[in-house]
Amino acid sequence: MLKRLSVLLIFCLLLLQNTTAQNRIYVNEYLNIGVGGRGLAMAGSQVASTNDAISGFWNPAGFVHLTNETEIGLMHAEYFSGNAKYDFGSIVKKLKDQKRVVGFSVLRFAVDDIPNTIDFIQPDGSFDESKLKSMSAGDYAFLFSYAQPVKLFKHQKIETSIGGNMKIIYRHLGSMANAWGGGIDFGIQAKYKQWIFGAIAKDITTTYTAWSFHLTEHEKQVFFQTGNEIPIKSYEVMLPRLNVGFGKYLFKAGKTWQLLPELGLDLTTDGKRNTLISGKTISIDPHLGLEVSYKKTLFFRAGVGNIQKVKDDNDTTNQKQYTIFQPSLGIGLKIDKLVIDYAFTSLQTQSNPLLTHIVSLRLLFDKPKSSATKTEMKPTTISNP
Repeated sequence: MLKRLSVLLIFCLLLLQNTTAQNRIYVNEYLNIGVGGRGLAMAGSQVASTNDAISGFWNPAGFVHLTNETEIGLMHAEYFSGNAKYDFGSIVKKLKDQKRVVGFSVLRFAVDDIPNTIDFIQPDGSFDESKLKSMSAGDYAFLFSYAQPVKLFKHQKIETSIGGNMKIIYRHLGSMANAWGGGIDFGIQAKYKQWIFGAIAKDITTTYTAWSFHLTEHEKQVFFQTGNEIPIKSYEVMLPRLNVGFGKYLFKAGKTWQLLPELGLDLTTDGKRNTLISGKTISIDPHLGLEVSYKKTLFFRAGVGNIQKVKDDNDTTNQKQYTIFQPSLGIGLKIDKLVIDYAFTSLQTQSNPLLTHIVSLRLLFDKPKSSATKTEMKPTTISNP
């Protein structure tokens, strides 16, 4: 098993390095924040264990493990004192064979009601509030997902599944500019006894986002008069990344209490990032999540991520460093066909926290039971006397 998993990892890494373009780092980072109360409470350690309607974001291979016919996932969060809205929705359904699964997810990160002051200041220096308008800047992602079980190993106890996303990206800045892009993700999960493994190669073909600008002649004139560059065309390149996860259920299935630790590693290829392991080409960001469950109904979660080494401002030699991290906590509750997940986390490390509350819901639907089959009426046979 380890040999085959190693081959898959090497193959994914080769895909990640198959590019020579010069690109900026941290492109489309809204796609890496994470979604769902469970995942964010566990610091993003989801690649190996995700198995519900949120899996399209973390690892579409997890759709295979749905326990219901159809699931709907919803999430809402707010950042920067409520100025930025972060929303996610998904719907997933098993196909007739009860093995293959299809899903659709949409993600939105946006700031609404941004004051547009381009006409606010008049030529004489006065202010005309009637010219003060508002606009929004939004980032969207649409995921079309498919997953199915596969048999990759001869060992009967090793269960594997694969899944993929076709991803469409849309971004806009009011009426002045918008951008479209697209990419492909491929994920895999494997389970052996109480061990679980997962990996997802995101943007394996490299995702290009092309910007178009729609400035009016008046807006171009204002840009020129204020010393701003007048953009014509632009594009962003999102290089491949590989997210892997390992975990183990510490108690056998069926036990009242379950304990799952999961270790995740995010490998990026867009240059030197501010991560615990940082290289010129590949950077590695480790994170750890923990989930304690009671009768698969009540859940307690915690996580540690965004681990960095920073320099000590009190050190005059500028040599000393210390480690900072981003903590997270959360709980979950399953009530019949409703699952509520809550996370308390931050966009930043504990040295400069931007704390926020995240609530997500999952609605579970089973296949309607068919009505009782009517008893067939057989014709009566009358025998001759």
